Amino acid sequence: MPALTIKNIPDALYKELKLVAQQHQRSINSEVIVCLKRVLLPKKISPEDRLKNIQALRSQIPPDVITVEDIARIIDEGRP
Repeated sequence: MPALTIKNIPDALYKELKLVAQQHQRSINSEVIVCLKRVLLPKKISPEDRLKNIQALRSQIPPDVITVEDIARIIDEGRP
């Protein structure tokens, strides 16, 4: 299996990587591999599955929580 050496990692980035690796109970090397996979090999999702996920999320929102007027007001907030 190939090896990779990364040089000149900014201190703040290394500290964050180390913290996240600890939170996930992984080595720093394993955490880097997970991060690279997440960015370079994103999971492909079909339009049908994406729609099912959206519908499932929508079903958890009570129908009267957000009104059309709420949406219009929020869009207009802060506009001149």
